[in-house]
Amino acid sequence: MIDGPDQLARVVEAASRIGYPLLVKAVAGGGGRGMRRVTTAADLPAALSGGSHEAAAAFGDGSVYLEREIRPARHIEVQLLGDATGHVIAIGERDCSLQRRHQKLVEEAPAPGLSLEERRDLHDMAVRVGRAAGLRNAATAEFLRAPDGEFFFLEVNTRLQVEHGITELVSGLDIVREQFLLAAGRPFSSAALGAAERAGEPRSHAIEVRIAAEDPGRDFAPTPGLVRRWAMPAGPGVRVDTGLGAGDRVPPDYDNLVAKIMVHAADRDAAIDRLRRALGETEIAGIQTTLPFHRFVAAAPSFRAAELSTGWVAEHWDGPAEFQRAATAGLLAAGLAALESGGRASVADEGPHHGRSISSAAGIGWQRAGLESAVDRWPR
Repeated sequence: MIDGPDQLARVVEAASRIGYPLLVKAVAGGGGRGMRRVTTAADLPAALSGGSHEAAAAFGDGSVYLEREIRPARHIEVQLLGDATGHVIAIGERDCSLQRRHQKLVEEAPAPGLSLEERRDLHDMAVRVGRAAGLRNAATAEFLRAPDGEFFFLEVNTRLQVEHGITELVSGLDIVREQFLLAAGRPFSSAALGAAERAGEPRSHAIEVRIAAEDPGRDFAPTPGLVRRWAMPAGPGVRVDTGLGAGDRVPPDYDNLVAKIMVHAADRDAAIDRLRRALGETEIAGIQTTLPFHRFVAAAPSFRAAELSTGWVAEHWDGPAEFQRAATAGLLAAGLAALESGGRASVADEGPHHGRSISSAAGIGWQRAGLESAVDRWPR
């Protein structure tokens, strides 16, 4: 918080030493809340004020700090465990670079492209951070990796992360169970110690996509509503964590994450192939979700080539254009159906009219029905 002109002057001086562009970030939280990007000294006071007020509203603490901006950067984090004796171990790392509004969309483990030495050095750095903090829990040490390979420490999240499942898949360790043992004062289990010993040389790959009730065609705007159809993928190497089903309603009051689809395979290419198959099997209707975006990612050559950065989404994803492409396909499909059936075609069961004929859909023409169907479930 800035209490007076003298303090503001000191902050401006500190910012000049850090260098622009930089980030104003909330001390008490994350997820992009309270974060502001600042490119010039003239913009700093407004960013401090705006970031502080948003942080206070979100976390009850308006304290903010300044951080050097690394761009382009990869966001890589290390899964840690700490026991009551002060022993801290690293279970593996995850790449979480694909983000929108500084919130993660896709995660994978291990982080692609790291050498054995880089991976072990990163794990060692994270363990030192955990020891310094007296860690006794599951936690995640987060870093940014600059283009030259240098790592910059971001923060430690002293809790279980949304993406912990892919580390479980690669390591074979039940991290939730381990948390309970640590909370009971137990030392590390043999399974945890074994996972830490293997972490430097992972032998498989896992990817997670976060399915959220958001419209990726409108800058990931929230889309609460009633779920009409819900079909999740299954099969070898596929894990789905969700608490939702057909007939449930996604409220506007809470986080709009509705499912985590995870895949696990012998290597990264195989994991991407499995992800494409799993997303092709996924069906959600009634609400727009991020499913079309994830299908786009899984098919993108730059993603398969591991050309990752926190700016990937802005550089590769054109939401309005992708929506228009899908809407055009939906209109064409509805029009062809209407022509073939003489205007008596039925909208698919998962569409907005539940099998009623287009001509009788409360006066809505087939064009509108096709558009709504495309919005409900963008085509692959």
